[in-house]
Amino acid sequence: MTFFSKLTSKRKYVWITIILWVLAAGLLSAAPSANDYTINTGENDLPEDAQSVITSEKVKEYFPNDDGLLALLVFSTEEEWTSDNWDQVSEISEWAFDHDELNLEGIVPFHMFPDQVKELFLSENGKTLVLPATLEKGLEMAEINDTITAIDEFGNDLLIDGDLYVTGPAGIASDTIAIFTNADLVLLFSTIALVLVLLIVIYRSPLLAFLPLLAIAFVYQVVDRVLGLLASAGVFTIESQSLSIVMILLFGATTDYSLFIFSRFREELRLVENKYEAMSRAVKGVAEPLFFSGGTVLAAMLVLLLAYYGPYQNFAPTFAITIVFVLLAGLTLVPALFTLFGRKAFWPFIPSVGEETLKKNRFWGGIGSIVTKKPWLTGGIVLLFLIINALNVPSIQYSFNLLNSFPEDMSSRIGFEKMEESFPPGELAPVTVLLENEGGFVLDEDGMMAQLEDLQSQLLAVPGVYDVSLSENRGENGQGENQGGNGEEGDVENEASDVAGEVLQALRLELILEDNPYDHGALDTIEVLIDTQGALLEESGFDSSEFQLYFAGETASQSDVRALSNRDTIVIGAVVTLVILIMLVWHTRSIVAPVYMMATILLSYLSALGISWFLFENFLGFEEMSYRIPLYSFVFLVALGVDYNIMLISRIREENKKFHIRDAVQRGVALTGGVISSAGVILAATFAVLTTQPIMELFLFGFIVSLGILMDAFLIRGMLVPAIVTVLGKWNWWPSKDAKLAETSKTVVEDE
Repeated sequence: MTFFSKLTSKRKYVWITIILWVLAAGLLSAAPSANDYTINTGENDLPEDAQSVITSEKVKEYFPNDDGLLALLVFSTEEEWTSDNWDQVSEISEWAFDHDELNLEGIVPFHMFPDQVKELFLSENGKTLVLPATLEKGLEMAEINDTITAIDEFGNDLLIDGDLYVTGPAGIASDTIAIFTNADLVLLFSTIALVLVLLIVIYRSPLLAFLPLLAIAFVYQVVDRVLGLLASAGVFTIESQSLSIVMILLFGATTDYSLFIFSRFREELRLVENKYEAMSRAVKGVAEPLFFSGGTVLAAMLVLLLAYYGPYQNFAPTFAITIVFVLLAGLTLVPALFTLFGRKAFWPFIPSVGEETLKKNRFWGGIGSIVTKKPWLTGGIVLLFLIINALNVPSIQYSFNLLNSFPEDMSSRIGFEKMEESFPPGELAPVTVLLENEGGFVLDEDGMMAQLEDLQSQLLAVPGVYDVSLSENRGENGQGENQGGNGEEGDVENEASDVAGEVLQALRLELILEDNPYDHGALDTIEVLIDTQGALLEESGFDSSEFQLYFAGETASQSDVRALSNRDTIVIGAVVTLVILIMLVWHTRSIVAPVYMMATILLSYLSALGISWFLFENFLGFEEMSYRIPLYSFVFLVALGVDYNIMLISRIREENKKFHIRDAVQRGVALTGGVISSAGVILAATFAVLTTQPIMELFLFGFIVSLGILMDAFLIRGMLVPAIVTVLGKWNWWPSKDAKLAETSKTVVEDE
């Protein structure tokens, strides 16, 4: 850490540091922005060996005409369907069918069908009609958006008594582009304004507010272009939501590190006259805890590489790169900028040699005094509060329907909800069932058609299955295209006769579930079908050594997502905890302190999650939260929350070399209280900006992390940890030699 302190020990080193950052930001301005390479479709969320992915690949192999992005055109009216409605839908169908520039691979030719066939597309309540369309594969996000926007505008301009909503994967992707286009700008300027206002209000110094933002501007430029370069080279992918959180992390962490630097700088300026010496001493004092603070965040982010689920794994490089540059700026650029301005940076409250730092921290000095006098009482109250909140965590309900996270007025969400209101739940996203025999088979030999009927009966007998039918079963490799639809039990026999006598490798069935495709009941049904596929085949007369059943579709995918998310949450949670614990042992050179530091942070996380869910459920009316929020919140709260513990324990340990443990705790709380509470407020406020975003997942994540950071900064760091340190006394640093100092050092702290 001596290297970093030398960077501010002389004027020329300060200027070299600043010039290098200016050059880096300038040269990288020619690189692409990370925003140019964000993705929203989630095509690669699941690993290649996931059951639903394997099935999807097989479906594409046997039925290549289906390899495109699905769009569902939902026509809805509040009144009963009229002849004008039929004509308008036909005109829209004909227009889309004839316009090649729409990048459509195919659309149901509704305008060509006789009236009796058209009526099959209408819901039973006579208010909703759905036309499927498929976009060409491999389209850029902008091309998807252009296609969906063109269909939406033409359709709604033509419709008189009704509305058109485009949903399905293509519609959702298009809406997501529109949402994040404006939301990112709102997020950026809201965060800048908030940080500026908070710094001015808290420190009442214009330069103290300006300098962290100047550092942020350089870091933002470098991080944005480095991420853009790597994403453009295909090294990793960047999700729109992760980029929003990156911006918040960058602003919050850079500001936090700036506060830690200039707080210690101000303290040293009260001891020495020379600004270069003061900053050199300041960096020596905070470099190690700052390095370990950033290191814990970096380690936590890198652990996400162990995830199998794509969005979790994609977070790792994006956030790791961000925190590396933030930490580098905290140890080089920020000290250089504050050294450049020196005492003027604190105007109008310029520190002078001889001022007493402790007298400038009376509030936190008082808190430290109370805690050290009554550690069992103060620590016990905080501990009870945290435990009560944490007990609410098991009651949380999780949603696997990410559409619920989007704004209620978003076209794709409205379209899906109109379908929910008008069609049986399972028809919203039917399950594709693939019956495969790579060696080939003929339906009419050895009673194969009877076996297929038996298989249909076996599938229908599974609890949660509503209907089964044969669908589109002749394509390449001896298979053709026979459009099937939702039907009754006899459909398999009727439609299978169309392919009887042909040598096939696979048949595709369409399975309708009783539950909404994203409900836990539907996911449970899919898991049962997968687990019992061998028995279903044997009981239907198929040889399970030759035939295989595969399941694909939204429900099958979400079933895999649930399994992987559960696995990743457990693995990542355990590894992050272990890695940070090891880093704390390394930093503190103690075994005892890291254990309670880690335990309090974990309890703080559970408490923040529990109290947030209580508020969401009882005051905001939420019934579920996204399944991704607990893991995201865990990684950020544990990694960021431990920062404050490190800063506090490092200062207490430093003071304990001169003072008795109780006095060291009181001084540690007093000397770090102002900067940590300020840093906590600003970091929490930056994450709270996410609550302005139109994505509900970001809103909930921002709220939970903000609340958790405030609890860490004020309750955990301010009261609980100091109480534990006071109670444990000399055992805090065991087996370090510093433990002896707690017994031998004498009290010399000023009487305040």
